[in-house]
Amino acid sequence: LSKDFIRGTVKLALNEDLYPSGDITSSLINNDRVITAKLISNQSAIVGGLLFAKQTFALIDNKIKFIIKKKDGSRVKKGNLIALIKGNAKNILIAERVALNFLSHISGIATKTNEFVKLAGKKTKICCTRKTIPNLRVIQKYAVKLGGGTNHRFNLSDEYLIKDNHIASSDLKSLVLKAIKNKKGKKITVEVDTIKQLKSILGLKFNRVLLDNMSVGNLRKSVKIAKKYYETEASGNVNLKTVKAIASTGVNRISVGSI
Repeated sequence: LSKDFIRGTVKLALNEDLYPSGDITSSLINNDRVITAKLISNQSAIVGGLLFAKQTFALIDNKIKFIIKKKDGSRVKKGNLIALIKGNAKNILIAERVALNFLSHISGIATKTNEFVKLAGKKTKICCTRKTIPNLRVIQKYAVKLGGGTNHRFNLSDEYLIKDNHIASSDLKSLVLKAIKNKKGKKITVEVDTIKQLKSILGLKFNRVLLDNMSVGNLRKSVKIAKKYYETEASGNVNLKTVKAIASTGVNRISVGSI
């Protein structure tokens, strides 16, 4: 992520927390006491968001030193030292919560993603979706990558994804043919719910078939049918209990909304 993006995002977060009168509680402290604070992980995790935290303290007080001890994307254990923060006590208190919010949110997504990645194994990619908090998509998709996941399309302009709701208001095959005609270098993914639907479009020139809410048995059959023609992806009812069985079908990708 660019420095400008991180700085702009942190500025918005600080404005949300400090508008219009600043930290009225910390302003009660009027001494110039300099402290050293330790940032320590309270559980095993994939850590992320350290540059956001560093920028938060810098924007409040550029004399605060934020000394990073672990890199974004690194695995940490409970009790590990993540960073040292040295500076004016009052200013550290002002920045503290915003910095921790960035760290905990990004680390949380990275850690959860990594749990899915480990269960899915090396042959199956774990992908995030567009089910992101509005205006936080860049940060959340960055966190998924830190956890070893793969970013799905970033927005609606990135690729064609013909889903059940599109099919409900039109005809599957005609939508696929239109997408092929208009693709202009964009990838095409087609969602199917049944083996019958899959067979009806087999051989058409698109990139990926999304096998949605299928049983493990039907997933396995569908992957066998489709793998000669398309990259395969599974979605629906994916959680930490089901992801290993879904990956065992040989599907190339699994999309997980919950991460």
